[in-house]
Amino acid sequence: MAKHIINEEFLQQIETLQILIKNNVAGMFGGNHQSKTFGSSCEFADYRDYIPGDDITKIDWNAYARFEKFYLKLYLDERQMHTRIYIDASRSMEYGKSKKDEQALRIAATLAYLSVCEMDKVSVYAIRDRHAEEIISSMLGKESYFNEIGKLNEIAFQGDSHISEAILPSQVGYGDGISVLISDFLTDHNFEDAVNYLIGKRRDVFCVQILSKEELNPKARGKLHFFDSENSDLSYRKNINKEIIRAYQKALEYATGRIRELCYSRGAEYMLAAADDSATELFYRKFVEAEVLK
Repeated sequence: MAKHIINEEFLQQIETLQILIKNNVAGMFGGNHQSKTFGSSCEFADYRDYIPGDDITKIDWNAYARFEKFYLKLYLDERQMHTRIYIDASRSMEYGKSKKDEQALRIAATLAYLSVCEMDKVSVYAIRDRHAEEIISSMLGKESYFNEIGKLNEIAFQGDSHISEAILPSQVGYGDGISVLISDFLTDHNFEDAVNYLIGKRRDVFCVQILSKEELNPKARGKLHFFDSENSDLSYRKNINKEIIRAYQKALEYATGRIRELCYSRGAEYMLAAADDSATELFYRKFVEAEVLK
């Protein structure tokens, strides 16, 4: 069933957001970012040895005067960037009164808008089971955005998700933009390989972890019966007391630390968002703290 989270009112809000921040934007979604491959822009990147047949106009004659050896100047490529956004579409993303899935759609749609405003291409994928289903392909420009972004409403959040197994076989591009992973990352499945794979492809990586207020600050007490949201065959019956809550908080700290430390150790960006965070809280504080926006 369509959720209708991406509607006219929401689109008006993100247009206003973009207008407010456009004169003070830097970071991953601030534009002026360049491919990590070498091309013909004016920004110097590195040297390499001259090979017969190379463009002699790129020889650094000052270096030749010093070392009596030909070196070519390499410059960063200014080709168009491609933002790829992956949304965890597992059933666990529906957990909580303030739905994680709805926040995931809002964040994805907003980051997509910031990208198209910088004339970057945008593709959006829903990760279901072991597949990354392309929902939007190479969207470019505001007109295309407004025509296509509503497709996010059709994403069904159900079943399980295997982030690494879905992303590794997919086409991701090399050094040509940003990869955003939006998930609760509350899984025993491997997601580390996906982050490592994208970093290995010289892409900028941004992981957004979304948790419900019930997950961040559980209020449940007494004898309760819990069921795994992604596998109804798994259940947990327990008397919830202070000791159980403390154990849960330690487990949650481990789960958030697992993805946060992975990102920081690989040079990726990480942000923890609550499902009920407002747009103001997200884009004027948390995204700034994560240095995705400045």
